[in-house]
Amino acid sequence: MRSWFLAATLLAGGPAVAGPIDHSAAVAAMAGPSAVLIDVRTSQEFAAGALPGAQHIPHFRIAEGIAAVAPDKDTPIVLYCRSGRRSSLAQDRLLEMGYRHVINAGGYQDFGVRLAER
Repeated sequence: MRSWFLAATLLAGGPAVAGPIDHSAAVAAMAGPSAVLIDVRTSQEFAAGALPGAQHIPHFRIAEGIAAVAPDKDTPIVLYCRSGRRSSLAQDRLLEMGYRHVINAGGYQDFGVRLAER
């Protein structure tokens, strides 16, 4: 009975949805001199390919690693992962920590195409 209730509760909640992805804001931020691009995927994903200039901080280590790459909380930070879900989680955490200009660029491939088009 408990497993049925748990399953019904999970299904009723619907699928997890990433926070808003803003390609335009991310591309604009990357045109500036002070933006920091952070890949929040796993080490294996990062080693397989990353966007030029990206720093690597896995999403589950963003709180511990951010000060090394962006000590100023006014630094524009652009985050990406594979689909936008993990970058959304990292974005939420950084905003909770007081960072003011954090942009979820979404997925590695999609954002890479947008950057190449500029």
